[in-house]
Amino acid sequence: MKIFRVIKGLIVTPILVFSPLIFAQEPATAYVKTANIVYGSVGERDLLVDTYIPAGAGNVPLLVWVHGGAWHSMDKERVPIMSFLDHGYAIASVDFRLSGEAPFPAQIYDIKAAVRYLRANAKGYDASKIVLVGASSGGHLVAMAGVTNGDKALEGSIGAYLDTSSDVQAIVSYFGASNLTTILSQSTPHGLSVRIPALDLLIGGQPEDVPAMARQASPVFYVDATDPPLHMLHGDQDPQMPINQSHELQHAYEQAGAIVQFDVVYGGGHSGPDFWDDTRSELVRKFLEENL
Repeated sequence: MKIFRVIKGLIVTPILVFSPLIFAQEPATAYVKTANIVYGSVGERDLLVDTYIPAGAGNVPLLVWVHGGAWHSMDKERVPIMSFLDHGYAIASVDFRLSGEAPFPAQIYDIKAAVRYLRANAKGYDASKIVLVGASSGGHLVAMAGVTNGDKALEGSIGAYLDTSSDVQAIVSYFGASNLTTILSQSTPHGLSVRIPALDLLIGGQPEDVPAMARQASPVFYVDATDPPLHMLHGDQDPQMPINQSHELQHAYEQAGAIVQFDVVYGGGHSGPDFWDDTRSELVRKFLEENL
């Protein structure tokens, strides 16, 4: 399935620091938030997840939010997709080890452990319909975790539910990375100022110096026909995450014959209100309704 769409929208000033909380909309639907649930531990470090369940929810899909922050900063408190609660979705926001705590693939181990926990303890949502959603470096992580459904080498051994599946049924990536072997050659000077130190922490060096690790941490090299449906949004004026990263992942999906939809936000920078408004959210919802 091949879908490619260019969306005209407001031209926004590029946002150089990704701050989705600015654009989050409080939902109208009443919901129950359960904060700081321990889904696993690494040494003395507890790994936490918050859940947001619409009041009276039953068998609704679960969106698992993975935050951005160049892999080394930000936290689970910022959830710009809260409006999805108004449209029949539950949300979980995941805490994971940042790259300053542990390098790749620790982040993937943690996200998969969170999915196993959420599936094993489903209440108020459908454990058979789990969607990974992330932005920027979080977009990279959800793509990486999603296209490695069933990959034992990236499963990890965190948490008490190792016999529960960590497979997800769809992926939504907002302006995420997909190929760490090409990202620097595609980047603007500003993008390089963010990405070079971030990659040092994430993969232990620059891609040319650690090519095997750069490849191991790149979703494009794992894509096959069995991968979950993928929806991507990316601004064509993004100064921080090259739009070619999304083009590369789209191409890999198309070559494999997997389901992908890529919506280019014309004039969009790195995040901004265009990505989180109801127009773009409706595109995501429609995609999920068609493919879950």
